[in-house]
Amino acid sequence: MKTRITELFGIEYPIIAGGMVWVSGWRLASAVSNAGGLGLIGAGSMHPDTLREHIVKCKAATNKPFGVNVPLMYPEIETIMNIIVEEGVKVVFTSAGSPKKWTGWLKERGVTVVHVVSSSVFARKCEEAGVDAVVAEGFEAGGHNGREETTTMCLIPAVRRATTLPLIAAGGIASGEAILAAQALGAEGVQVGTLFALTQESSASDAFKQLCLNLKEGDTRLQLKKLAPARLVRNEFSDAVQQAEDEGANADQLRELLGRGRAKRGIFEGDLEQGELEIGQAASQLCGQPVKTVDEVMNDLLTAYRAALARLSL
Repeated sequence: MKTRITELFGIEYPIIAGGMVWVSGWRLASAVSNAGGLGLIGAGSMHPDTLREHIVKCKAATNKPFGVNVPLMYPEIETIMNIIVEEGVKVVFTSAGSPKKWTGWLKERGVTVVHVVSSSVFARKCEEAGVDAVVAEGFEAGGHNGREETTTMCLIPAVRRATTLPLIAAGGIASGEAILAAQALGAEGVQVGTLFALTQESSASDAFKQLCLNLKEGDTRLQLKKLAPARLVRNEFSDAVQQAEDEGANADQLRELLGRGRAKRGIFEGDLEQGELEIGQAASQLCGQPVKTVDEVMNDLLTAYRAALARLSL
């Protein structure tokens, strides 16, 4: 599975873990990297000192490449970026903002930069900004998503036509067969969120993991489009959001309903009714499965990928 993505990051397999809030700490990032992929620490839910602690622990837990995912709307972005450079992190994934502001600064300091997009228009802007690769994230993904609601199967070929940059597919990638399908559409690597969010090494609460491993089709929905679109598990909070949106709530009203710390409350602390529970549509494919280790997930992905490739090669 050698591609431009494996060459760019110096990894064995073109499989990257999502840098998810309240999920992607040093344990998950180092485990994915040790298994041959690229682990990411999710800076979006970390204070600067906490991020530094996770980077230091990740460096101690793996000698393989790993990176940090940084939402560009982060309120202490300058502090975060300086910590990343000071600690010698060589890979940064950026999202939720324009890549122009930080890409040049990071690259001048020897950092490989990847930006997450939800459309071919933004992919072209990434190429203009000088990023090293793009993640094209489809509507199926968990967490924050694109307002266009373009599915991964439609987004990947559109982005592939729009840019020559190395391309990583995200959204609904939860099997070896999905990896092969993404490659057939033009992707050179995949970013996997949901599968890794529900592993033993994930920082998410056990209650959140067990709930998500029992979700069925239709148990998540894309909401909060007037703020920052997020795919949420249906619960009491999600129903309240739906009612508010049906009644025409504006962005300020939705922001007040969301409040502060809602994702931490749900994902990290395990409040399954009033928490904001972000997970991808692919969770329904895992219904009834146990909580696995990262090594088990990677082995499942690679085994299924090779079997699918062999079937199609006959």
